[in-house]
Amino acid sequence: MIGSGTGTKEFRDAIFIITEERSCPIYNVGEEFKVEGMGVTVPEAKPTCLKLAGELIKIVSTRQTYERFSPQGVQRTKFDCGGCSGLIRFEFKKEREFSTVQMKLLAAAELRERMRHVDQFFNILRGLEIFEPLDEDSLRDLSALLKLQSYKGNKVILKKGDPGTSLYIIVEGKVAIIGEDNVVLSEIGVGGIFGEMSLLSGEPVTTSVYSKEKTKLASLSSKDFKHILNKFPVLQVFFYRLLVERAQANTMKAGNISSGMTGRLSDIHTVELFQLINSSAKTGRVDLILEGGKAEVVFYEGELLKVTYGIKQGKEAFFDILSKTDGTFTFTSGISEQEKELPVIRGFMGLIMEGMRRIDENAAS
Repeated sequence: MIGSGTGTKEFRDAIFIITEERSCPIYNVGEEFKVEGMGVTVPEAKPTCLKLAGELIKIVSTRQTYERFSPQGVQRTKFDCGGCSGLIRFEFKKEREFSTVQMKLLAAAELRERMRHVDQFFNILRGLEIFEPLDEDSLRDLSALLKLQSYKGNKVILKKGDPGTSLYIIVEGKVAIIGEDNVVLSEIGVGGIFGEMSLLSGEPVTTSVYSKEKTKLASLSSKDFKHILNKFPVLQVFFYRLLVERAQANTMKAGNISSGMTGRLSDIHTVELFQLINSSAKTGRVDLILEGGKAEVVFYEGELLKVTYGIKQGKEAFFDILSKTDGTFTFTSGISEQEKELPVIRGFMGLIMEGMRRIDENAAS
């Protein structure tokens, strides 16, 4: 809250709401500003624009008319703020009461509603790796910027080619990432994040996203996303690292893989990854970090020579790895001369087919 002088109660305290926004670097349509005692309170977790605060103080102090008559009836007066590179228009919403008891009750009700809004997202955000560096107060500031959106099953959330407008965090339900020819590339559940790639790259959305079932999403607008990246530089590192990993995963899906490539199994399944190495006749090793520990898969000209996962080795280790959908991997080209002498572990496609059969049987049991 920012104040301007002591003021008196002869000035009407009021609430104003943004009705139009054009490239404003801070505020969004629908956000409110409260003028009370010649002070201005801006939306939670947002910085104060001194130009806008000055405009609001000027409006209430000069007792400008909030409403006017027109042939269409009573119309609310629209006010402008164009003090920087952007423009917003706002209008009077309602007056605040001056009774001390009423003011306290209103403030208490607003606080409860704000905390309810923040709490519904806070615990989910706290469990996400990306937000681990943020302290409690910073995470609550971030939660206050989120908007809740609900979708029924099989509804389009994002369409390929559309401009990226928001980052989404799955609060409830599941979504499917759809590629070319309506192929399901991956599915993301509670706590998953999508939409950030187009915000970071500035490119249109590259895949469509559908709700698999009734789904609730916490969304963060492009403007607020940039705001938190500026406010919390530690998040920049995470998101740009994610951008590189996704780009590498897309390169691999296009049929290219090179030494040093890393990625997440949520972006490319182990079956797709191993088939790519096999079809490209690559020689090298894949190091994986999975929930059950570290794993290593060694290829020679596309054929399997060695597989380890925890205490398991060979075919059983390979089948276990195929069932994993969460983890990270790194491909490094080249193996030792001793490893090249190892016998091939059965036919590659036969192993893939048996592994997929086992996965299906486990899912059905």
